[in-house]
Amino acid sequence: MTDTLPPKDGAVPSFPDAPDDAALRKILQRIKTVAVVGVSPNPVRPSYFVARYLKLKGKAVVPVNPGHAGEQLFGATVVADVTDLPQAVDTLDVFRRSEHVAPIVRAALDHLPGLKTVWLQIGVTSDEARAMCAERGVDFIQNRCPKIEYQRLFGELRMGGFNTGVISSKL
Repeated sequence: MTDTLPPKDGAVPSFPDAPDDAALRKILQRIKTVAVVGVSPNPVRPSYFVARYLKLKGKAVVPVNPGHAGEQLFGATVVADVTDLPQAVDTLDVFRRSEHVAPIVRAALDHLPGLKTVWLQIGVTSDEARAMCAERGVDFIQNRCPKIEYQRLFGELRMGGFNTGVISSKL
């Protein structure tokens, strides 16, 4: 089940797609090691440039893609599955279709004791994964992009002509 449609009774869903901006800032600042599930080695794919951006921001990036397991990407060896991830991963960023998310998140929650955040990319949602994360006290963000949120919250989007509402002297 996904959040693509509003509830029939018109009520607001009980869980937002993401925490408020202050919480998002804290989450983005605390990320140390992020596993990017469904990353592509193709530099024109969104998964590639999001992972590259996170690496440029000083995050350790562990790529997950069974079709490229064993290859090198962003200075790390691509792993085939979340169960192959190092225990140090604290954030899971998922670039997979919504119907594939719940088993991935379940496996990550079981395998990664230090997992603090599960992040589903734009267009990806899962009520089941959200519920699993809520049970374990893991932050859950869906239908959002960490690259866009980082740039929006830390004043970088203005360089591309976006008004972020952040006043900065950075050019």
